[in-house]
Amino acid sequence: MQGSFLPAWPLEINGFVAFSLLILSGLLGGRLAQRTGVLPRITGFIVIGFVLGPSVAGLFSHEMLAGSQVFVDIALGLILFQLGRLLDVELAWHERPLLAASVLESALSFAAIYTVLAWLGLTPIHAALAAAIGISSSPAVVLLVVKELGAKGPMTDRTLMLVALNNILSFLVFTALLPLVHYAVHKSSWTQSLLAPGYVLLISILVAVALAWLLLGLASVLPRDEMTQFVLVIGMIVGAVGLAKLLNGSSLLTLLALGLLVHNMDGKEVLLPVDFGKGAELFFVILFVVAGAKLHVGDLATAGLSAVAFVVARFLGKSIGVMALCSGEMSTRQAGLTGLTLVPMAGMAIGLTQTLTDSFPGYAETLAAIVLGAIAILETFGPVSTEYALKRSGEVDSGASVQH
Repeated sequence: MQGSFLPAWPLEINGFVAFSLLILSGLLGGRLAQRTGVLPRITGFIVIGFVLGPSVAGLFSHEMLAGSQVFVDIALGLILFQLGRLLDVELAWHERPLLAASVLESALSFAAIYTVLAWLGLTPIHAALAAAIGISSSPAVVLLVVKELGAKGPMTDRTLMLVALNNILSFLVFTALLPLVHYAVHKSSWTQSLLAPGYVLLISILVAVALAWLLLGLASVLPRDEMTQFVLVIGMIVGAVGLAKLLNGSSLLTLLALGLLVHNMDGKEVLLPVDFGKGAELFFVILFVVAGAKLHVGDLATAGLSAVAFVVARFLGKSIGVMALCSGEMSTRQAGLTGLTLVPMAGMAIGLTQTLTDSFPGYAETLAAIVLGAIAILETFGPVSTEYALKRSGEVDSGASVQH
């Protein structure tokens, strides 16, 4: 047929073009943010994604964002695995004030969010679920800002441990509430209501344990060099994401548990401290551009006052809770700055909200709008808050600060 060699019109963006657009637009946004001298690159990634996403310019369609989910999953996997490896159980056990602060800031965040949302009219179950999600902080933002600034010191270490701990607590509290949702939605017996979330928790932990043994076993027999172990870890992380999805587990919990187990089971230190470096940055750029593209002004319009109240209550709960860190090793000022580093909320919160809306369609629309509206606010100001706190802590050398 005449002209059959011509492409179909209108042109459809394939996965290769989508991948390229996400990376290039992210780099542009990051560069523009850097040139302000105030904003971190992550904010640039998020803003450019929002501007080019469905809510504004529409260059990134919903179908294109759905197709990029595999890259987002890998990026979250890398970050959660790395975060899990930073949590030394023995050290955390000896850091009793830190454990107490983690439990206190998580409890106060939960109580504050629950109280304000219940007062604004949400049902007790919806308010509790939103509060459980609000316990989490964004490991992606915190880790990337720490890496970008080269921050090192006791406050930075405690911040990373607090983020790891409150993500674990967020998942556990959220999972503990799911039987109530099953019972309310499906009117099933308590036995059946307990089985579903119990299965997710159990299978995620079992997958993490099995892969941790496999990873350490392979690391002990393969050449002990950075390139070999980099490929090994990447392969294991991608496999963990795939297995968790295949078995209907939680990839978020699986990767966090995998990192934690690998670090604490590696008594012979067969695994090197792998730096994911520039190669992984491709996935991180995509993660934040896609996160920005998925933000909707409509979520804020729908949630309105509730989303703002969520943000304020969460900040107060975490800030007051972290003041428990005031001890001989950390001043009141450092504790206050640590509270600012916990402002970002994204990866775990998005994952838990998506789990809820996928499992119970129509049940949690209002809750999802509130949480996503809060994420829109926290992902806008969170990276700036984290960078400000780290710079003011004195744990960023002047060279890194100027470079940024």
